[in-house]
Amino acid sequence: MLETTLVVMDHALVVYRRERSTIWQCRYKVDGVWQRASTKERDVEKAKLKARELLIEAEIRKRSNLPVVTRKFTSVAKLAIERMEDEQKSGKGKVSYSDYIRVINDVMIPCLGKRSITTIDYAALDGLDAWRITKMGKAPSQSTMLTQNAALNRVFDEAVIRNFLTDANRPKLEAKGRHSDRRPAFELNEVHALLAGFDGWIARAKNDASAETRTLMRDYVLLLLDTGARPGKELMNLKWKQIKFSMSPTITPTGTIVSVDGEEPEEIVLTNLNRTVEMTVSGKTGTRQIIGRQPTVKVLEQIARRNYGISNPVVDPFKSIITPKNNDYVLRTKDDKSDVSSSFQKMLERYLEEHNLLIDPKTEQKRVFYSLRHTYATLALTHDKVPIHTLAKQMGTSVLMIEKHYSHLKVIQAIEQLRGEESRQLINAGSIIDEVYKSAKVAKVKTKKSPLQ
Repeated sequence: MLETTLVVMDHALVVYRRERSTIWQCRYKVDGVWQRASTKERDVEKAKLKARELLIEAEIRKRSNLPVVTRKFTSVAKLAIERMEDEQKSGKGKVSYSDYIRVINDVMIPCLGKRSITTIDYAALDGLDAWRITKMGKAPSQSTMLTQNAALNRVFDEAVIRNFLTDANRPKLEAKGRHSDRRPAFELNEVHALLAGFDGWIARAKNDASAETRTLMRDYVLLLLDTGARPGKELMNLKWKQIKFSMSPTITPTGTIVSVDGEEPEEIVLTNLNRTVEMTVSGKTGTRQIIGRQPTVKVLEQIARRNYGISNPVVDPFKSIITPKNNDYVLRTKDDKSDVSSSFQKMLERYLEEHNLLIDPKTEQKRVFYSLRHTYATLALTHDKVPIHTLAKQMGTSVLMIEKHYSHLKVIQAIEQLRGEESRQLINAGSIIDEVYKSAKVAKVKTKKSPLQ
């Protein structure tokens, strides 16, 4: 049986009853927009009277600059999520929508879900702050507050669009979270120790599959350290077809030679191939191009050699690999093309702990893959002549964020006077590794051996 519908006022008010329901609903038009509500009446005549009252009340609320109808926060939040998901499917959505959806589901709905959207005032927001601190066990950082406020504003936007809330009645949100602590990074001597321990660590793998995964994680570390990419999707989703190789050889005049024709052309020597790659990555801030230098080129050569069995000349290292049709992901093992990065964080933690590198002595925080990104930024600012605007573009962040997180580096104020490209030379030069960073496992094996063995 179809729903029963009765027109109370032409083009303005309708009452109807759904199948299997004894309660009459109503639809009424205010300011050209149809709204729905329950009359909560079973008698049709009482339902008509209630519907008229709802229409009159809605008109009065509109004239008083109040929302015509209201809804529970949960209902509006789900509509906001639905709109963001639709925009993502159409390709118009922002990368940050995934974070907003997660925040709405994990934070906003559990805390505010049962409230009417019109009753979320500053007292309610104070309650949200207290609830958030209790759940997290600490005050959220300012960046966390900015993300959560942006998510909550998406719900308020949806409420305004649907006339559940007016701009005059929506609360204004402020990010008053604690300032983020300085982020853990690696000092130059620690970078040397980090890189020096990889060969032995890979050799100690229990089997070939483990050794290959460890090798891939080392490649990932080297790429992060050389590009400053954001750990996660930016490199893990990189495909070979998204890479462009280039070379700009440096030629140095060294003297003259006598040619057969009697002329004396200048003799030249090739001193540096200057091999680089331009990679198109996508992540938190959308799609951008980043530059990988010689360390990145070498890593990509090694991966190509392992996965494709190809050893091309240095002047054309990715021949037949970097092609428009090659949809293979770069950071994959030879036989298993699945994303193994989910195991990398625990692997990195065990590796750093084994080499006494896990805890940053300055911040007393555990180092993670993001520590390599911060190390890249620190070295670029302290040893390379990298303007902040260029660095921000490479890292996919803003100049403001660079200044905020690296303001403790006095070199920012004198960036133009700093030396260029020195950090790569410093890292590649290596050094004598302090005993404190030697593998703890190797040290234990040595102590077990007898002097007579």
